[in-house]
Amino acid sequence: MAITLNSGFKMPVVGLGVWRMEGKEIRDLVFNALNLGYRHFDCAADYKNEPEVGEALAEALSTGLVKREDLFITTKLWNSDHGHVVEACKDSLKKLRLDYLDLYLVHFPVATKHTGVGTTGSALDEDGVLEIDTTVSLETTWHAMEELVSMGLVRSIGISNYDIFLTRDCLVYSKVKPAVNQIETHPYFQRESLVKFCQKHGICVTAHTPLGGAAANIELFGSVSCLDDPVIKNLAEKYKKTVAQVVLRWGIQRNTVVIPKTSKLERMKENIQVFDFELTKEDMDLIGKVDRKHRTNQPAKFWGVDLYA
Repeated sequence: MAITLNSGFKMPVVGLGVWRMEGKEIRDLVFNALNLGYRHFDCAADYKNEPEVGEALAEALSTGLVKREDLFITTKLWNSDHGHVVEACKDSLKKLRLDYLDLYLVHFPVATKHTGVGTTGSALDEDGVLEIDTTVSLETTWHAMEELVSMGLVRSIGISNYDIFLTRDCLVYSKVKPAVNQIETHPYFQRESLVKFCQKHGICVTAHTPLGGAAANIELFGSVSCLDDPVIKNLAEKYKKTVAQVVLRWGIQRNTVVIPKTSKLERMKENIQVFDFELTKEDMDLIGKVDRKHRTNQPAKFWGVDLYA
């Protein structure tokens, strides 16, 4: 099942996120995912594992396990490379061993001090606060992203972690409209206004952290997981599905793309088996009522500044 982007290309509605995956487990992760039917992989320069993902993809392609045209590969421009978009994209392509990207996203709507192409540094000042670059505008960055499409390096371009105001601005100054806005959204952080705004203007919403980050974000940010919610647990029993499957199905029925992250084979299998049932409108509404406006992903922990404040 896929969504057609405003660029005309199709994007599978379930993908696999590779954040916090490293070393040898990457190969197993990619091969297990491909064998289970995943064709959409969500990467980023900042995840610092593009070379390992690239190695696994190259092996899968060379052995005939999958064809390039059947894959949908996303990666992202890091904050420190906003003034070096073309070079950063080429660096990611080289690491991923690809000739083109299906989707390239501006990872965060902030330019920071350049630390060298592809190094994905987050330079802090003497007070431990992120060094924000005030010489590169988001508009300048976007026009450089548009060049990548003209050059044939990227099929679709998009944004990530943009609110309504920044998304609106991007629609105003763009010649090539953003195909995607990848944001944190899940039952405890539904962001209905932002989701509907994007969809109204032809921008596909991809839900990163579609399960609320679960154990990883509880450990990293001390967040609360929607997977423990009693309403959703009851629905899982009703549909004879796991809580995660119900949450992902809810995301798909909102017409969003979901990219859950897991390295566990059983969970990976569960996360893609979400097309054999449908939540009723009443049950969609029930989940709609559990929203806590609770953001689980908090980069301020690393940056010394809350960019969402």
